[in-house]
Amino acid sequence: MSFQIDRGLFQFDFVDQHAVLGVAVDADTQTIRKRYLKIARRLHPDSCASESEDDKQRASEFLSKLVNPAWEKLSQEKERVEYDLVVKLKAQQAAKQGGIELGNLGKELSTASNPDHFYRASLKSLAEKQFEHLDQALDIIGQISELNMVYLMRKEGQPASAVSDTRKTIYTGSNIPDSSQSFSQAPAKKPVHTPPRRESVSDQYYRRAEGYAAKNNFAQAVLELRDALQLEPKNSRCHALLGTIYLRQNQATMARIHFDKALESDPQNAIAIDGKQKLELLQQKATGKTAGTAQGAKAPAQKPSPKSNKPDDKSGGGLFGLFGGKKK
Repeated sequence: MSFQIDRGLFQFDFVDQHAVLGVAVDADTQTIRKRYLKIARRLHPDSCASESEDDKQRASEFLSKLVNPAWEKLSQEKERVEYDLVVKLKAQQAAKQGGIELGNLGKELSTASNPDHFYRASLKSLAEKQFEHLDQALDIIGQISELNMVYLMRKEGQPASAVSDTRKTIYTGSNIPDSSQSFSQAPAKKPVHTPPRRESVSDQYYRRAEGYAAKNNFAQAVLELRDALQLEPKNSRCHALLGTIYLRQNQATMARIHFDKALESDPQNAIAIDGKQKLELLQQKATGKTAGTAQGAKAPAQKPSPKSNKPDDKSGGGLFGLFGGKKK
């Protein structure tokens, strides 16, 4: 069975795992786990409500090929850190490309006065119907991914003009088009044709590097970015992507260097800001583990003096108090 989705973030050679599970892009692990278990019960052959063997087989394929991989990606902390950075890169790519066709919900979100409320309300409505009818599941996943993409663009300050005004019929799970909800009251606007921005040489390097990074070919991606930085040493986007690649390779020092350089040129670079926050979090956790290990390693070496067993020995009492008192 082929799972082909060509909407939202899926348009950029990317699997939107949040959309597969029907959760917000900023959902925490507990929320994701709760949602995964609900979907798994719905799709698992032993608990699937359908009596048709074909439907059970199809549900099983959805579970094994889409839902389980999404949970594995989002439940692992290291995988999630890398994935979150790539998601933001894809949203930036969408904003830069512009003219993307959107369905009604995506278009409404792009101009909503309260995008956070609209995003979460629309996402909840779609998620409730996501796997009720498997023949519509892929379409709903595409709609959720479209909401994720537009929400990220709005969150990073991208203007509504970054997306297209093109009308597109979508389905909400009941198989009834909702295209009349937003456009029946006003005539369609004529699209404004603007000449595409000419891609610079450094942009070409960046685009190729992004493609290599998406395929985990980090060595080639680094080479492309280094060539780009030779042409534009202060290119914030290239430094941010290079920092992201080094972070994915667990090279924290190099990642920090390039995130800092990206912020020197563009203090508002969202990828660099997020990358530095991830670095700080990982460093804090690593420091905590190191301190705990060091303390545990030193403790056994500090043997109490023979007199420490005596009740009136003041020098050894504290040590025995730390390790649970006298042996029985």
